[in-house]
Amino acid sequence: MSVLSVSEPFIRRPIATLLLGVAVLLGGVLGYWLLPVSALPQVDFPSIQVTTQLPGANPDTTASLVTAPLERQFGQIPALTTMTSSSSYGISQITLQFELNRDIDAAAQTCNPRSMPRDRRCRATCPIRRPTPR
Repeated sequence: MSVLSVSEPFIRRPIATLLLGVAVLLGGVLGYWLLPVSALPQVDFPSIQVTTQLPGANPDTTASLVTAPLERQFGQIPALTTMTSSSSYGISQITLQFELNRDIDAAAQTCNPRSMPRDRRCRATCPIRRPTPR
């Protein structure tokens, strides 16, 4: 009585083994191409862009007098994940990105200068005077 091993048919028929291997490889490549990418959905994170103007100011002045104080204020907003900023001649742009579960309307209300707490450092350094909340 001979014991049949698992590898014996593959050893006796090398061409069939090669064709089976190529078929498995082609099936894997085809399955990979046809696989849906729903595991990585396209997501738009809630984000807000704040643009301020200081006419006639160079980028360094805009960064130190406008962008830095606003970044300190915006850095205290809850659920803020990313903050990027750029300063150019007379214009400062700050982009705030929030967590996915953050309501964008509530975040926009939080970023409103009238609803933000007044900071003495910002008041002393910002050339732009915000209206006093009433």
